Amino acid sequence: MKQLIIRGDPGIRKGAIIEIDGERVVCFGINRNGEWHGPEEVQLWCTVGAESEYGDFERRNFIPHFLDVERVDADAVEVVRPQGELAV
Repeated sequence: MKQLIIRGDPGIRKGAIIEIDGERVVCFGINRNGEWHGPEEVQLWCTVGAESEYGDFERRNFIPHFLDVERVDADAVEVVRPQGELAV
């Protein structure tokens, strides 16, 4: 599980499956920043991970402060599924 900051909006929502540098991950949660007073481009702060890690995300079985952070541009994100339902 890691924190992914996407500069721009590739059109994804909670439950999306995306691919970054050949790694396929599921977006468990997304915070949209920059709508009013933020940077010129919106930023999506996503908690992403393997589908098998969703149970840990739901139970908050992790420390958000210690997640690895990766930053990418929206055009570097390949959207496999733009949104979807997550199941435990």
